Amino acid sequence: MLVLTLVLVKCLPLPDNWQIRGLNMTKKQALLKAAEDKVRSGGYSNFSFRELAKEVGIKSASVHYHFPTKADLGAALARQYTDYFMDLLGDPGEIHKADKSPIQVYTTQFRRALLEDKKMCLCGLLGAETDCLPEKVQQETKRFFRLNLEWLQVAHKLNDPIDVEQKAASTLSLLEGAMMVSKALGDNCFFDQATNSLK
Repeated sequence: MLVLTLVLVKCLPLPDNWQIRGLNMTKKQALLKAAEDKVRSGGYSNFSFRELAKEVGIKSASVHYHFPTKADLGAALARQYTDYFMDLLGDPGEIHKADKSPIQVYTTQFRRALLEDKKMCLCGLLGAETDCLPEKVQQETKRFFRLNLEWLQVAHKLNDPIDVEQKAASTLSLLEGAMMVSKALGDNCFFDQATNSLK
């Protein structure tokens, strides 16, 4: 995931479209980016509308204009994250045709998030909090896992059509767990050790 550093003048009102380091971003997109950074660092409870407004440089009321409730923002954030992640992965069949391992490509995305972003999987964190999440955020979090499991089943089937559901479940669980333990230990090498068998 691309990490953007938001450098803003305090209380400076933003136009509908504004630019950071050459990248155009609407206020709505800026709010989602700020919220993503917060959630991936500390979970769903790690942000408030007031904090997001201050970081983006708008009034709290403006946040409510784009997202009436925190649940609306959380659901939009999870959906955006899922869509981006799946687009980033691409078609496992096309990856296989290019003589690459879809499972290794998948593993690489988790590794990059941990090493380059230095953050957890957004939906992995939301999944751990699911009992405390609003219904619409729960549904979007489930969608992430359903789509990932479906992708992994197709990917594993390209290598071996036997027990693809079990293999997909094991792969996703291993990667999410390896991220969590690596982060807790402060040891990225653990992630590589834990996922070395994935092919």
